[in-house]
Amino acid sequence: MRTLLKRSLITLFVFLAIHSLQAQGIKERSLDILVGLGLSAPYDDVDVVGTGFYIQGEYVLTFNKWVSLRPYAGLILVKTSDADFRENFGRSDTQAFLIGGKGRVTIPIPWVAPYLELGLGASLGSFRTLTPFTDAENSGLIHHIPFSIGLALGRQNKVDIAFTYYFHPTERQFAGAAAFGLSIPLD
Repeated sequence: MRTLLKRSLITLFVFLAIHSLQAQGIKERSLDILVGLGLSAPYDDVDVVGTGFYIQGEYVLTFNKWVSLRPYAGLILVKTSDADFRENFGRSDTQAFLIGGKGRVTIPIPWVAPYLELGLGASLGSFRTLTPFTDAENSGLIHHIPFSIGLALGRQNKVDIAFTYYFHPTERQFAGAAAFGLSIPLD
């Protein structure tokens, strides 16, 4: 019964969101590509960090200079080094395909526009968190909460420098990246 209620509420939310998007009038459509150094760390206060590769594409629906919606898909491949594992007895590995949606609020300053992003998504892959306090290993589909802070640079703010994070509560870790991106207008 609970599952049926959740699915009904999600379906209703998606329907209302799509209807709202059509009613608002999208001012600009673009494609953002972000690439960077992938990172993964446990929630516990231990000195363990996995490093690797991160890439993401976003389909950007801009309503005005302040607000945009961003469905995204990406890939993060992060692994803790064996030396780090031996030294700190910890591991934080993530190999996952990321998909979801987020909203961005931007302060529209020419040349340097700071922004925050928040959303909801899913990760499909394998996850490993090992610390003296946590031992979690999972593979499959899990939810994540994306959060980003960054700067949109340039005359038309088409270049991104961002710190983006994907919190995985069930795995007691977050994955993220220090990323650089470019925006390609589609209109």
